[in-house]
Amino acid sequence: MLSVEICKKLPHFLLDVQFEAEDEIIILFGPSGSGKTTILNSIAGIVQPDAGLIQLNGLVFFDRKAKPLPTRARRIGYLFQDYALFPHMTVEKNILYGVRNKRDHKKRALIEKLLDVLKISHLLPKYPHQISGGEKQRTALARALATEPELLLLDEPFSALDKDTRLQCQNELLELHRMWRIPVLLVTHDEEEAKKLGNRVLFLKQGKIR
Repeated sequence: MLSVEICKKLPHFLLDVQFEAEDEIIILFGPSGSGKTTILNSIAGIVQPDAGLIQLNGLVFFDRKAKPLPTRARRIGYLFQDYALFPHMTVEKNILYGVRNKRDHKKRALIEKLLDVLKISHLLPKYPHQISGGEKQRTALARALATEPELLLLDEPFSALDKDTRLQCQNELLELHRMWRIPVLLVTHDEEEAKKLGNRVLFLKQGKIR
């Protein structure tokens, strides 16, 4: 279970939120600048709160009384809005980036399952500039899950996609969540997307859950 308490002074308001997440998809929904991405970045260790407590399955990520846990030790998959793929690496190398024991039989089986669900096996030798936006999104999602995270963070992952591709990727995310059964936090501005994907929707406004 993910437990989040974050207090952080931002330029125009105080971000002050508390919530818990089981093995479910929770939507962070609200206007731009309401603190949604700051919540994801605080959980990931990119941003440090002023106060609070963040822990996942008993492992403390952040407690003001102690040194924050390094990002690499948090067992988190993070899919950024711009996907952040390495342009000089093939799709295969992007997906395998950060994966330990790449030749392990179980690890290879896991990655092959990801490639099958996301339908991107044929893209492995290509580079990011050679694939479409939807294919980049699928590659980034595969990379985020290939490390077998215990938590998945998604920052507006489908916002740049056309309608048909967005619907396909939403369905693929739901299928992957049925397989993984881990907490997922997803930021979106799309009300239909929030209703379709979310087990719960947290509406943020000026740093508070309304």
